[in-house]
Parts: sequence; structure tokens; C-alpha cells
Amino acid sequence: MRILGIDPGYAIVGYGVVDHDRGRNTYIGHGAVTTPAGMPLHLRLMEIHMDVGTLIDKYKPDAVAIEQLFFNTNITTGIQVAQARGVILLACAEKGVPISEYTPLQVKQAVVGYGRAEKRQVMELTRIMLGLSAVPRPDDAADALAIAICHGHTAASQLNQL
Repeated sequence: MRILGIDPGYAIVGYGVVDHDRGRNTYIGHGAVTTPAGMPLHLRLMEIHMDVGTLIDKYKPDAVAIEQLFFNTNITTGIQVAQARGVILLACAEKGVPISEYTPLQVKQAVVGYGRAEKRQVMELTRIMLGLSAVPRPDDAADALAIAICHGHTAASQLNQL
């Protein structure tokens, strides 16, 4: 199963692609969709929507895994990220790709085995699991790869329960 993991944002959308087969994850690619700070939000959202559609066309994922929003203290940033997340979900729906959503706690649990793990632990274990020589950059892409790994483990365990 090919999985496109997405760490949503409006300045940087991290993405990571893995193939998951019988508990094994194979690295395919990663990167980030970026939008310039001075660009009006509606144009940033349009760019994100188009670029995510292009990623889906390029990688042809069987599933998209996206991180659920976690509101910290800045509600304005949270709303803008929610808007970006909405256009990402729309792009996936337009392409007919199934979407699964995971909390940061679920991602940490799936990758590290501990839901309160530190970010650096998640990034390092993601690197090790995918056999990479360095932690993927930017951090948003490393997060997206961890989200994809989380989906692979979750989907596999759900299939085993059937």
C-alpha cells in the first residue's frame, strides 16, 4: 500500500511517501509544499490545493494520512492551518483517495511506542525505520513520513483484526 503522509500548514505543508507491505515501510520520497509569507491567504490556499493534487498524481497513493489539528495557543494560526487542511482534504477527495486522520499522540505511539515521546525521538526513529542516512528535512516532511508510518501500522493492525 502506498501512503502519502501530510503534515498540514499554510506556509509549509510537509509530505512523505512510503510503501507499506506486511509491516515493512519502504521510503519513496518526501518534501514540502511552500507558500511565500507575503502572498494573500486565498492564493496560498489555492497553491496548496493545486500542489497536493499534483503530488497525488505523481505518487498515486492508495491512501492519504493527515495529522489532525492540535490547537496550541495561537487561535489565528490554528484557523489558517485548518483552512489549509480543508483544501488538502478537498484535493484528496477530488482525486478519490481515501483519507485517514491521526492525532500527534497516535503518531508518536505508532512510531516510538510512547504517546508522549519528544519530537527528536520521533524523527530519529522515522529515519531508522526508513533506513535513511539523515533525518529528513524540513521537519514538516519528517513529520509527514511519521504520519505515513503511523497509517501503515494502523491499517495493517485493522486488517489483522478482520
